Amino acid sequence: MNSNLTRYAFYMGMLYFFFMAVAHFFSIKVPLLFVYYDTPFFAYQDKIISFAVCAYIGLFYSASKHRDVALTAIVVMALTVAGLVSVNMSAGLLQLLAPGQTSWAYWLQTAFIGSYLLLLLGLYMRDGKQPG
Repeated sequence: MNSNLTRYAFYMGMLYFFFMAVAHFFSIKVPLLFVYYDTPFFAYQDKIISFAVCAYIGLFYSASKHRDVALTAIVVMALTVAGLVSVNMSAGLLQLLAPGQTSWAYWLQTAFIGSYLLLLLGLYMRDGKQPG
């Protein structure tokens, strides 16, 4: 069973993804809610992303209630971080950057999401060591 702290950590993820979905739906390009906030985009793509992010909200809700789903949510977050790292290192992203612009803002946001992943993993492992 997940501890209260682990449940709240998943609830925080639900809240984060809710605001991310809203930001993408309405094209509100702010860092953390929009990782690549200053790159060209098409509004229809962001609407698609907003709907896809709803799957994270549902997954994290289920993960907060069921320990076996929690591990799935953690794996999905790890894949998300790996995907962001891949995009950050891609030639395609570098082509979108203005002269003199770096990708540091994207790396910082990726690190933030990666830190959240590590928090979830640590809490999940800690809960697994609890008796009962």
